[in-house]
Amino acid sequence: QVQVVESGGGLVQAGGSLRLSCTASGLTFDDYVMGWFRQAPGKEREGVSSIKWNGDSTYYADSVKGRFTISRDNAKNTLYLQMNSLKPEDTAMYYCAASTWWRPKPRLADFGYWGQGTQVTVSS
Repeated sequence: QVQVVESGGGLVQAGGSLRLSCTASGLTFDDYVMGWFRQAPGKEREGVSSIKWNGDSTYYADSVKGRFTISRDNAKNTLYLQMNSLKPEDTAMYYCAASTWWRPKPRLADFGYWGQGTQVTVSS
């Protein structure tokens, strides 16, 4: 059974920081592209960031460039998202997902394994 579990969400003030973590089990972690997605109420789920198998390529949505950093530790089967200078518009449920297919911009349909999400709320 593949399990993907996110942690690290919470309530922060605008300008603050959070570090999200994602652990995966039941799969060969370094065979998978990993990504972070988010979904706010009433909005479509969108790709935030993704990282290739060994971290040699990354993607960031324009809205988070310069503020968020994605990384992975394959020895620990763990994915991270460092979120700095948070804004109220970053408020969403954040999901970790795994894909066997790399694209310069992640597509939802490519990601077959998903966590249940961790809530990030940024107050103004």
